Amino acid sequence: MLAVHLENGRIGVREVPVPARPPGHALIRLLVAGICNTDLELQRGYYGFSGTPGHEFVGEVVECDDPRLAGRRVVGEINLACGACDWCRRDLGRHCPHRTVLGIAGHPGAFREYLTLPERNLFVLDDALPDDRAVFTEPVAAACEILDQVVIPRGAEVAVLGDGKLGLLVAQVLAASGLAVRQFGRHPEKLRIAALAGVTVEPPGTDPPAAAFDWVVEATGSAAGLAQAIRMVRSRGTIVMKSTVHGDVGVDMARAIVNEITLIGSRCGRFAPALDLLQRGALHVEQMISARFPLAQAARAFERAAEKGVLKVLLA
Repeated sequence: MLAVHLENGRIGVREVPVPARPPGHALIRLLVAGICNTDLELQRGYYGFSGTPGHEFVGEVVECDDPRLAGRRVVGEINLACGACDWCRRDLGRHCPHRTVLGIAGHPGAFREYLTLPERNLFVLDDALPDDRAVFTEPVAAACEILDQVVIPRGAEVAVLGDGKLGLLVAQVLAASGLAVRQFGRHPEKLRIAALAGVTVEPPGTDPPAAAFDWVVEATGSAAGLAQAIRMVRSRGTIVMKSTVHGDVGVDMARAIVNEITLIGSRCGRFAPALDLLQRGALHVEQMISARFPLAQAARAFERAAEKGVLKVLLA
């Protein structure tokens, strides 16, 4: 089978054996996968990664122990937790200290014709949910995680900084949850997608106001984003940090401390609320697809995904 291989920043495609299926795991045929900013950061050196990346996918179960999964389309939670530690007992396996992570740490990713995941990680898709919408489940879940971490009163104003893939999803999820979202970005064609979902988008290039928001979500994907968010938030406000950037990030921590600002790291989320939003058609995700490539053209797909202004690039 074909599998994408990333090593020393270079993307290639190899012929490798179909992976063995451990007990309790499913063998899954890839239908479609999405390249996200984390994959691009892995290419730039994040985690010192070497192997097959990819963690956003839709697949079809071809071998499994649970007959209810056989032949079904699925998406999969990316953290392979131990199932026995304190975190796992609290249903927070995505923080399990013994976990491996699909396509990121210790488990080969989804950019291959066949992959394996524990059956307990899988979510069966409704027949009416198209692959091109379902492939956004993992990043939508990451956006939904904000609402599990921070209690924001319905109708409250929230600023979203950044109009990339995750920034657009965050803005749409928060708007669908009844919040008054103001999004700051640089690309009018991207901001138009958020506007379709009821987000108030600021004209590209607008300088965000200082000390104007109680809640700011930083999703720029850049090292400068957090410093900007700190300038935007009010005293005793909260910043949710979504950017995963390779390398050190320099910020004015004196301002954060003096103004008693709360900084919250935010990563993976639960799939159930994400699937609910996608099944209801509450989010404009198909409009975020910029290009698609066959798996054999993964190097070109990564080049396209890294181009300025490009949103979601799919592999199939």
